[in-house]
Amino acid sequence: MTWTEAEYHACLAGERQLYAWVLHRYGDRTPEEAQTAALGRYPYEPAGAPLRGLIFHDEAWHWAMLTLHGECYWIRHPELAGPPPEYRELAREL
Repeated sequence: MTWTEAEYHACLAGERQLYAWVLHRYGDRTPEEAQTAALGRYPYEPAGAPLRGLIFHDEAWHWAMLTLHGECYWIRHPELAGPPPEYRELAREL
């Protein structure tokens, strides 16, 4: 995907916010812990970096569930296979 630097920054900020929301809401992380984890999961990648933005191929919900419940979380916790309406609403707002 080709995007402007502003578009990349906006996408990065949105995914960080969603990831932190999930960790706080479903993982009992403090807001500060969740934000720190989000920065680690979604680091800034400079323009021209190989595979820049590849993390965006799956939504923040999926990455957060992997962090909280591990591989195949959707089998062990089918209720978590997809995000709830609250998550979707927040994603639309961002």
